[in-house]
Amino acid sequence: MGQANNKTENFGLQVVNQRIVVSSRIIAENFEKRHDNVLRDIANLDCPIDFKHLNFEESSYTNAQCKAQPEYLMTRDGFTLLAMGYTGKKAMEFKIKYIEAFNMMEARIKNDPVALGLPDFNNPIAAARAWIDSQEKVLALEATVEQSKPLVQFAEAVQGSETSILVGALAKLLNQNGVDIGQNRLFKDLRDKGFLIKAKGKLFNLPTQRAMDMALFEVKENTYTDYNNCVHITRTTLVTGKGQIYFVNYYLNGKEEAA
Repeated sequence: MGQANNKTENFGLQVVNQRIVVSSRIIAENFEKRHDNVLRDIANLDCPIDFKHLNFEESSYTNAQCKAQPEYLMTRDGFTLLAMGYTGKKAMEFKIKYIEAFNMMEARIKNDPVALGLPDFNNPIAAARAWIDSQEKVLALEATVEQSKPLVQFAEAVQGSETSILVGALAKLLNQNGVDIGQNRLFKDLRDKGFLIKAKGKLFNLPTQRAMDMALFEVKENTYTDYNNCVHITRTTLVTGKGQIYFVNYYLNGKEEAA
């Protein structure tokens, strides 16, 4: 009984990449809207592109016919902006319930770093392991930087990042370097140029074999159970540090650089 209440209180919230998010599909169900209309509402939001990249992550889910379908994973701020446009007594009730659910989950994981995928520093073994891992990353980074000196412009700055980034963040990076391209156009361009899979289905927007062999991308897979006890798998395409260097130079120079 307690477990069922827990799932109801969460309203489909989940932790993905150390952030509390909710799927646009779950929002559509709870606000009694068609999911394609919710996707349209998100696409039509009149907000700064930086805000949209940060708070609406493109993802996908597998439907009952085992076909990949698009969805957005939105943060608390993203949900708040979207829900502003939903009116009516029932919509107001769900807005309040979602705000309460975000508050509850934030409070629940505030002192629980493990829930966010971070090391438990109260555990001496875990803390030691985390320190060793960080030192290994530092040594690997130093070796990589040494090897990367001949690389073209911007390489050192990007190589300094230990984490992969979303395609939307890559679009922002390109914009900062004078390339006028948005997230949706970048996704299409990467598909057209053979870096991402363009065929509709479960593999849509995932890296092609060629791009994976070049180590330009990695795929982050998350499994979660929604409030109906249905298990879902989401796969998100991330651009590696090497991929960031590659694509910045690809778009700045108008040609492929050596991988």
